[in-house]
Amino acid sequence: METVYGHGFFVSPSVLCVKQRNSSSFGLNGSGFCSYLGFQKRVFFTSAIGGVDNQASVNVSNTESTVPRLVFKGCKLVGCGSAVPKLQISNDELSKMVETSDEWISTRTGIRNRRVLSGDDSLIALATEASHKALQMAQLDPDDIDLVLMCSSTPEDLFGSAPQVQRALGCSKSPLAYDITAACSGFMLGLVSAACHVRGGGFKNVLVVAADALSRFVDWSDRGTCILFGDAAGAVVVQACDVEDDGIFSFDLHSDGDGLRHLNASLRHEETNGEVGTNGALTGFPPRRSSYSCINMNGKEVFRFAARCVPQSIEAALHKAGLNSSTVDWLLLHQANQRIIDVVATRLEFPSEKVISNLANYGNTSAASIPLALDEAVRSGKVKPGHVIVASGFGAGLTWGSAIIRWG
Repeated sequence: METVYGHGFFVSPSVLCVKQRNSSSFGLNGSGFCSYLGFQKRVFFTSAIGGVDNQASVNVSNTESTVPRLVFKGCKLVGCGSAVPKLQISNDELSKMVETSDEWISTRTGIRNRRVLSGDDSLIALATEASHKALQMAQLDPDDIDLVLMCSSTPEDLFGSAPQVQRALGCSKSPLAYDITAACSGFMLGLVSAACHVRGGGFKNVLVVAADALSRFVDWSDRGTCILFGDAAGAVVVQACDVEDDGIFSFDLHSDGDGLRHLNASLRHEETNGEVGTNGALTGFPPRRSSYSCINMNGKEVFRFAARCVPQSIEAALHKAGLNSSTVDWLLLHQANQRIIDVVATRLEFPSEKVISNLANYGNTSAASIPLALDEAVRSGKVKPGHVIVASGFGAGLTWGSAIIRWG
């Protein structure tokens, strides 16, 4: 009998483990998700403390054992939605602000237009609109949601925007809502987090909404960055399901803080005297007021990072899922730069007709780019129920990650 220890996805970080009394294979793959090979319905649970195993069958009454019961669930994507600001800025319009042209931008990035928040537009409103569309597709009401994950690096409050999205949706049961900050990888971390909550926390319907307004942190006089970014929101509903219908097969996630120097929007301090009193004992107090700088990016280094790390991450996720690129229907990358998308697709031998891209219309929308592109592909009929998608996000942190998912 093989013993499998919980990794935080199905049990709390205690020393619980799971045993199975049959000859079929059962294990945790490298993704941290469970692999069910010939899995049978009868499962036995055991607590392994100090080498002592206390077995408890799932058909034993509560009075016979105090070992926590674990219910194995799968999860699947059942709805998606997106929203973009009304204001569209074309390359030609940017060329009136900085020394550039439509031809220069499009040949180097693949971008022709981007959407930007303006006037009374708010990021919370965009996120709420995308969420409503996702709930509508999933045929759910706001009160059916028991967790909201807001993936954003540009919240409209220092303490995050997830509770405001929850409130705007009209969730009357006060479900948990919290923010995830991981820049352009944010949606991937949100998706994996949602799966973990469903598999290990008993949640039934998790709303993952990714929304960013990087236009607020762009130096519009810097040709190297202002041509790249736009604002948008995208959302998906991750729903609990039977194990055999599981639609999130594997994932691969990484971070490297050493890459901060290549892509950042660091905290900056206002120049003040910083001294209080006459004896000098409080030098440096009170703290200087702070704000964030505009986005600083070394484009060449970010390109090298993405071209190297993203294919490796995707190959690792495919390996964990027991798949290869030929068995996947779609490649969906963070929409950062068409050259990056093309390089990754070529290295993984994905034909162009299997690559999803809407970069030309929206630019780099950070965490929103993957769910935005997914929503358009689903609503246009390109992505159909049962299609297998390789999704990968990468960006500031540096952080990057991939997941193998099945739509519907």
